[in-house]
Amino acid sequence: MSNDHLSWDDQRAFLSVLDTGSFSAAARALGLTQPTVRHRIEALERAIGQSLFVRSVNGLAPTPEARGLAAHARRMAYASEAFRREAAGAASEIAGPVRLSVSDFVGIEVVPPMLATLRERHPRLTVELLLTNANTDLPGQEADVAVRMARPSQASLVARHVGSIPLGFFAAPAYVDRNGLPETIADLPRHALIAPDRAQAYLAVVDRLSREAGGPLRIALRSDSHPAQLAAVRAGLGIGVVQVPVGARDLVRVLPDRVVHVLDTWIVAHEDVRRSARIDALFRHLVATFQAYCSDRPAGHRAA
Repeated sequence: MSNDHLSWDDQRAFLSVLDTGSFSAAARALGLTQPTVRHRIEALERAIGQSLFVRSVNGLAPTPEARGLAAHARRMAYASEAFRREAAGAASEIAGPVRLSVSDFVGIEVVPPMLATLRERHPRLTVELLLTNANTDLPGQEADVAVRMARPSQASLVARHVGSIPLGFFAAPAYVDRNGLPETIADLPRHALIAPDRAQAYLAVVDRLSREAGGPLRIALRSDSHPAQLAAVRAGLGIGVVQVPVGARDLVRVLPDRVVHVLDTWIVAHEDVRRSARIDALFRHLVATFQAYCSDRPAGHRAA
């Protein structure tokens, strides 16, 4: 192995081919030509003395050696991105990029208005929004700040509990006009419902509701995507479970005394990156705005 002069550009090309499955797609992602990407992969293979990809019916498939190297290269990519973000703005200046990791639903329905008010105060701040339902690696600098629905366990993280988000039943006005509203849980089997597909935790809630209702529930659509569930509710396909502050915007609350579930919510950052003024500004802003968001719930509701 002759790896004394491994090029980061070659490793970036390796990660892009790994993620996209072809030289041409990687070239488009990197803003390069296909021959350039191919040459960089070949140079990396010569440097490490191993093949990294083999052709398959679905494009380029990584070899076992490539899969073993991927995690190390990805950590370097995260570190490179963190270096870029830090270099783009002085540590004491609220300007430049900051990377925020949130779930897809929160990133689409909850966070954008919060970021709009932040940008009004700090117009030179750029938020890079990473939508993922997995916990990002904050110590590994995959993101600067994250919104999580569980308390983090790593001692190196700074976390603020901002409250609990209630989930309730909602329907579109058009659905209510056609079908009316259930008055009790026992009425739910006569209505169409939007339900999870394979997520066991949420399927358990559906099973519990079915037992309480005294009969099987009529499912109009199944999806484990919360944005897709909300879109189905808004389209009038059936009754679904939605975060109460979101559903209250344009939907009709169904069985308003019932809270189906609550989501404990935490704003999290690595203890080192909070020394940056722009990252700290985002952290503090999210703490304040999520505290207001979580407190927007009627009192006295009982859980399902």
